[in-house]
Amino acid sequence: MLKLVSGDILLSGAKAIAHGIAPNDHFASGLALALREHYPALAKDFRHWFHETHPKTGQLWAWASPNGTRIYNLLTQEPAPSEKALPGKAKIEHVNHALRSLRHVIDEEKIASLAIPRLATGHGGLEWAAVEPLIRQHLGTLSIPVFVYANYVKGEKAAE
Repeated sequence: MLKLVSGDILLSGAKAIAHGIAPNDHFASGLALALREHYPALAKDFRHWFHETHPKTGQLWAWASPNGTRIYNLLTQEPAPSEKALPGKAKIEHVNHALRSLRHVIDEEKIASLAIPRLATGHGGLEWAAVEPLIRQHLGTLSIPVFVYANYVKGEKAAE
């Protein structure tokens, strides 16, 4: 079941957090930066995984934090055109594929609850009106709570 909330996703009580990034992302802005600051090993482990597997857009990478929270890194954005450049924009087909993969992993890993932001609408550049229906399609029929952080409020715990 989906529930739209306002607050700081890092204060979520959900057992998992999903967010969008690009292949070879440096976690330098937005939620990715906040996650990197909160979980310093996340970005380092991602870079190692990236160099080992050379993933494509639309895939996901799951990471477990020391406190047990799962972080699902959805590859929704195009890769940066060069090593020093910012990641490219998100594409709706990448979001669709990544959400389909996320649904499968949530079912497989029996995750109890999920928090997700307005995926791919920040640096990713997509319109929420295009992304929200995909979240509803892929995650709306889950029997677990899915908290969609529709409005970011730093330092405020959402009413989950």
